[in-house]
Amino acid sequence: MQEVPDLIVCEGCDAVYPRPELHSREVARCRRCGTVMARHWGRMHERMLPLTVACLILFAIANFFPIVKIQLRGLHSETTLVGAVMTLAGEGLSEVGLLVLLTTLLFPLVQLCVLLYLLLPISLRNQPPAGFRILVRAMQVMRPWGMIEVFLLGVLVAVVKLSGMAQVIPGAALWAFMGLTVLLTAVLAFEPQAFWRLTFGRQGENMP
Repeated sequence: MQEVPDLIVCEGCDAVYPRPELHSREVARCRRCGTVMARHWGRMHERMLPLTVACLILFAIANFFPIVKIQLRGLHSETTLVGAVMTLAGEGLSEVGLLVLLTTLLFPLVQLCVLLYLLLPISLRNQPPAGFRILVRAMQVMRPWGMIEVFLLGVLVAVVKLSGMAQVIPGAALWAFMGLTVLLTAVLAFEPQAFWRLTFGRQGENMP
């Protein structure tokens, strides 16, 4: 199939348009269905690397430190995310524990590690790393499965309910999860297709 670099096809309705010349932070949308067809990220990729490193630091704090500490009648209890997963497994809720482990630990961690692996050579040498195509596609597949914000919402609801029965002290991990949720929103907004643009130029923008 012959590529036509001066044309762009809408992924929503297959309408064909001349490829627009975009300036920094401009977005091109389909006139028929409103689908975003092209986006100029400006120098966003240069800020993605430090944001990704910050996400990994917060991710480590969120998983190695207690989420909350509960005190009741002189007794206290605290747990980490991994500890909560193990507790679920021990109470016969292995499926729920596995789901929590995958969506709040494994998938977000893999996404961040892949993002760091992709950004380092692009930022330092302007060259794609080995396995570039497979990893960009993998990021696009994993994106819907990272649900840290859902986990955080559940924890906050539980904290509010428990505060009426016991003293609940937020741990370092809870604050780290809050910061991580904000940073991940910014980091994962950087669409995987933008890597094609950064690495292969104009013709890379719509490559699969």
